[in-house]
Amino acid sequence: MALRLIELLIPKKSAVDVRHLIEKDEKVLDFWTETAAEDRLVCKILVDAEENQTVIDKLENNFGDEKVFRLLMFDVEASLPVQEPVKKKKDHDGKETRGVSREELYTAASDQIKLSSVYLLLMGLSAVVAAIGVLRGDVAVIVGAMVIAPLLGPNVGLSLATTLADSDLARKAIKTNFAGISFAFIIAIFIGLIIANDPTSSTELMARTDVGYGDVALALAAGSAGALAYTRSIPAALIGVMVAIALVPTLVASGLLLGAGYYTYSFFAMMLFLINLICINLSGVLTFLVQGFKPNSWWEADKARRLTRLAIVIWAGLLLLLIGVISYLRVV
Repeated sequence: MALRLIELLIPKKSAVDVRHLIEKDEKVLDFWTETAAEDRLVCKILVDAEENQTVIDKLENNFGDEKVFRLLMFDVEASLPVQEPVKKKKDHDGKETRGVSREELYTAASDQIKLSSVYLLLMGLSAVVAAIGVLRGDVAVIVGAMVIAPLLGPNVGLSLATTLADSDLARKAIKTNFAGISFAFIIAIFIGLIIANDPTSSTELMARTDVGYGDVALALAAGSAGALAYTRSIPAALIGVMVAIALVPTLVASGLLLGAGYYTYSFFAMMLFLINLICINLSGVLTFLVQGFKPNSWWEADKARRLTRLAIVIWAGLLLLLIGVISYLRVV
């Protein structure tokens, strides 16, 4: 059973209150206190990882306004005696509790959406490798490019920001996503300008100009898997390959064809890329919603609920619009 250790720093005067609060909580497996300097108290709380969000919210709601309030959370590698597995419960919305708290997820997403020179370098290298792969028709090289591409974090971050109605996180995710996508696209255009052979002779390249329902299903699955990778502590590197497969080859294909002067094919490849991008974020938001992620306070939760519904409508509307445009152009 996965465990979390919560360390709570509060004033000593709140010792009775926190003990009264914790001892009544059946989700707490163990609880003890230590005296800290300057009339502060450190409370250590052992909880099942599946139940930690409820405990965290309760502590924050009751002691978050204290001047010295600080809450830290740690993974517990081992604990003796071994705890018996706790039967999974459902929260007040009827959803099963999850293994990663909202705060852990937010921290993980924030760390992955930072715009840096390393992020841009990885995107550039991924674009170069993907360009070589699609021009040669070498699937192994294309998959290698997907391993490099750091696109999972910004897209999961954007889905989470939409779910929590967090404008700051959304701005950072959009900025990082846009910078990486633009940089990779420019590199692909440059490669398309200097290639001597006909890019349309590559079956792998031309496959990225043909939009089908299978591509929509692939992108939806990738977005949902990306969200699950963060909420269920699945190795993100593995899921990131799937997300990148839906994005990078189509983006690079569009840039190569644009640089080589094949504007119509480039347009279709870009439409496929946009459809994949929308699907990944749409399914990511839906996955977070199904798992019950939302802000702590009721007024923020109400705002997030309204904005999330609006975002889902916009994402779905754009998806249908793009599919309709491509279908129409193929007919005419």
